[in-house]
Formats: sequence, structure tokens, C-alpha cells
Amino acid sequence: VITEVILYWIRYHYFYWSFLSITPVCSVIDVLKFAATEYSDWFTVTFTFDRFVAICCQKLKTKYCTGKTAAAVLATAGVLLCLKNLPRYFTLEPRTIIDNVPWGCDTVDSYFTDPGWVAFDWIDTVLTPFLPFAVILLLNALTVRHILVASRVRKGLRGESKGENRSDPEMESRRRSVVLLFTISGSFILLWLTTVVNFVYYQITGTGSDINESQRILQNVGYLL
Repeated sequence: VITEVILYWIRYHYFYWSFLSITPVCSVIDVLKFAATEYSDWFTVTFTFDRFVAICCQKLKTKYCTGKTAAAVLATAGVLLCLKNLPRYFTLEPRTIIDNVPWGCDTVDSYFTDPGWVAFDWIDTVLTPFLPFAVILLLNALTVRHILVASRVRKGLRGESKGENRSDPEMESRRRSVVLLFTISGSFILLWLTTVVNFVYYQITGTGSDINESQRILQNVGYLL
């Protein structure tokens, strides 16, 4: 909300000629904007791993699933993601220069052609969202498998036959956990799908920054999602 909505979009549309649009300042905002998006993705991964440990690794649960560990993991992830996005500061150039003051931020053309920046863009896309996709799906699959196996064992211990359907609060809780896991995973994938398709399309066609109005709208829809 702070970096994307207030500092970027509201500033861009309503306060463009404020100090926030001076090139060094809006470059920092751009770095924070991308970092905030990745915080959301990777904090989802850390939460998913936390739930995986809590449900599937009872011995590790008491040591790992604590407030202190959660704070340390989130702080470490936050610092690493911020450092990872620092190179973005150097991908921007002034849109115009007025009285020797650089205004606005445009992506440098070399970002789309220079091998180093192209590699950075690919690595960035692998880290967000492809790797989170894979990790979240893997952890959710293992969690669901554990819940299903544990449920069958529990039914056996309770002496239920295949036709019986006794009320079991523990089973209901596990079913809700499965639904929640699939909801989070499905939402994560659907919200990122447009941006991923855009990225793959641009890499295959070599479009770069030369896109038409329809492609720009689709790109912005991806950013919105």
C-alpha cells in the first residue's frame, strides 16, 4: 500500500512534479516497490513451510514454530530480498532534465538487450514467482499427503468402516486445512499468471520495451493482479 499505491501510483498521477519524482528518489521507490511485492510472495512461502512443519514434523515443531524463529526468518528474508533488488536502481534513467535536475524514471534500453540485465531479469522471474510456485506446491502436496495418511490411520483406530461417516472434529479440521492450502496456492498462481505469460511472450518474441497499447494494458493488468 505504501510503496506501490501511495509512493508510486498516487505520486505518478497526482503529484508528479513533487520531489518524489526526482530520478534518484523514484529509483529508490522502484526498488522498494519490487521488494515489497517479493516480500508478499516469499512470506507466503515461509508461512507455508511453517504450516508444513507444524502439521508434518512434530519433533521439529516445538523448536521451529516459535515467535522468535518466525521473526528471525522474516527479518532475514526481508533483508535478502531488499539486497537482491538493489541492482534495479541502476536500470533507470531520467525521463527529462530541467535546470540540471533529473526528473522521472525510465528503464534504460540496455536492460532489454544487455546479457547481464537479461540474465538478471530471468533470475528475478525464477525467484519470483517460479520458485515460490514450486516450493508452495511441493510443501502443500506433502502436507495434504500427510493429512490424508493420518486421516486413514485415525479412521482405522476409530474402527470406522468404509460406509460409515461419523462426526470427527479432528477430521473436519484437517479438511479445512486442505481447502485453505489449495485456496492459497490457487490464488497465488492465478494472480501471477498474467505477468508470467507476459514475461514468456516477451522473451520468445524479443519485444522488449517496444509494445503496443493492448500489450501495455495486459502488462498493467498483470501488475494490478
